[in-house]
Amino acid sequence: MIITEILARNSRVYPHDVALVERCPAESLRREITWAQFYRQSNSFANALAAIGIGKQSRVVQLMTNSLEWLPIYFGILSTGAWAVPLNFRFEADKITLCTEVSEAEVFVFGEEFIERLEGVRSILEATVHTWIFTGPREMCPDYAIPYEIFIKNSYDEYPPDIEINIEDDAALYFTSGTTGTPKAVLLTHRNLEHACYVENSHHFQKREDVFLCIPPLYHTGAKMHWMGSFIVGGKCVILKGVQPQWIFEAISEEQVTIVWLLVPWAHDILIAIESNKLALADYKLDQWRLLHIGAQPVPPSLIREWKEYFPEHQYDTNYGLTECTGPGCVHLGIENSHKVGAIGVPGFDWECRIVDGVGNILPPGESGELLVRGPGVMKEYYKNCEATRETIVNGWLHTGDIARYDKDGFIWLVDRKKDVIICGGENIFPVEIEHFFMQHGKILDIAVIGIPDERLGEIPAGIISAKPGVELTKKDIKEFGYGLPRYKRLRKIIFADVPRNATGKIEKPKLRRLYAKDTRKDIDKLLS
Repeated sequence: MIITEILARNSRVYPHDVALVERCPAESLRREITWAQFYRQSNSFANALAAIGIGKQSRVVQLMTNSLEWLPIYFGILSTGAWAVPLNFRFEADKITLCTEVSEAEVFVFGEEFIERLEGVRSILEATVHTWIFTGPREMCPDYAIPYEIFIKNSYDEYPPDIEINIEDDAALYFTSGTTGTPKAVLLTHRNLEHACYVENSHHFQKREDVFLCIPPLYHTGAKMHWMGSFIVGGKCVILKGVQPQWIFEAISEEQVTIVWLLVPWAHDILIAIESNKLALADYKLDQWRLLHIGAQPVPPSLIREWKEYFPEHQYDTNYGLTECTGPGCVHLGIENSHKVGAIGVPGFDWECRIVDGVGNILPPGESGELLVRGPGVMKEYYKNCEATRETIVNGWLHTGDIARYDKDGFIWLVDRKKDVIICGGENIFPVEIEHFFMQHGKILDIAVIGIPDERLGEIPAGIISAKPGVELTKKDIKEFGYGLPRYKRLRKIIFADVPRNATGKIEKPKLRRLYAKDTRKDIDKLLS
C-alpha cells in the first residue's frame, strides 16, 4: 500500500485520534493535529502544488527543521506524484546549491532558519526553482517567497489531486555523502517507503496505543522510517524540539510515550543527569515506556548495561541501516537478543545478508569481509550516477562498504568501515573536508583527520598536524582557525606529529588509527593532554 493511502486510511478509520504532537519546551509551546487534519493539510498542499503545475516526476525540495508541518508537507509532495527532496538542515550554502541543482527542483520549501543561507545562492537556484514557499512566521517571509498559509489557503480540500501513483514509481530523493563529502542522490520508490513501514512494525510490534517520541531530524531516513512502524497502525507521534534530558522525560511522562529512539550521546546525557540527581525518575510517569532503541552509530555495551540498572523492564533494540536501503532495519539486534549487545544483529524483516571477501566469495563465521544486503528496501539507484550505482548494487545486492563478521550464533558484528567517515553523535563527518579547510592555514605543512573513540559521541574528530619548518603553531591557533567550520566539524583533539604518507602520497590512516584510536580511554587522554 502506498504510504499516502495509509494516511488516507488512518484519516478514515481514526479521524479524531491525535496523529502528531509538536512540543517546543524552550518556548513552552505544544501543538497537535488529528489524523483527519493531517490528511486535509497534506491534500491542501498537494492541490496547491498541482495548481502550479507540479505532478509526476516534478521535484520539491524541503529544507526545514522539525515541526508540525514537516510531515503533512512531505506527504503532500508524494500525493502529487512528485519527488520529495528533504535536505539536511546542516548543509551549507554550497551543498544546498549542489543538491538542488542535481534534483532539478522546481519548488523550494524552507523555514526561517535558512533565509541567510539562501541569500547568496538563490539567483543560481532560480535556474530551475520557480516557486519558493516559506514555512516560518509570516512577518519574516522574504519578498520572493509565498507564506505557507497563503499558498494552501485556496486549496483546502478533503481529497488529494486525481493523480495515479503506482507502487514502483519514484518517490523521494535523499542525499548522502561518500568519503570525499560530495553528496550522492539516493532515489527511493514508493515500494521502498512502504517496505520501511513493515520492517519497523515487524521489529518493534507497534500497536495503535503506542506513542512514538521523535527527536532526530525528519530529513533523516532514520527518524522518519522508525516512525513509520507506528504510522502504519495509526499510533501517535510526538515531535520534540530539543534534546535536554528533562525535556525528553517531560514528553515521555506527559504524552504517555511508549517508544523512544535515542542517539548514544542523548542516552549518555540522560544517565549523567540521573546519576547527578538533576533528573529524578520519581517525578515522571514512566511505567508505560516499553522500548528503547538506539541507532546511527555503534552502541557501547556498557551504556546498555548501565541503562538496564535504571530501567530493567525496558525492551532494547539497535538497528543498522543506510540511506541506500531506506534507512534502518536491514540488520537489527531484536528485542529478544539483548544478551548480544555489541552486535548489530541479524537480517531484518524480508532482508538477506552476506559477508564476502574481495572477489565476492561468501565467508564463514569469524572471518571479516564486506557486508552485503538485499531486500525490498534497496534504493533504485544513485540518481545521475550510473557508475556508482553499478559499483554499489550488483545482482540486487547492496555493497554497504562496511566490514563485518558473523559469530558462531549467526549474529553480525561490525569490524570497521571501508570509508573514512567519522560518525560523531550520529552525524557523518568527512575528514577530507576538514583537511582541505585546514590546509588553507599558512603555518600548516600537513594534516590528517581521523576519528578516535569517545564514550558519549561514539567518535570525535582528531587532527594530526605537522607545522611548516621554523614556524610556531599552537593549539590555540588551530582552534581559532577552526571557527570557520560548522561547530560539529571542528576538531575535538589536536595532535602535533608527523603525518605518515605512503609512496603514492596517500595518508596512512590505518597507521594513525593504530597509534591514536586503538588506545584505551585513559591512554588517549594522557596522550592528547
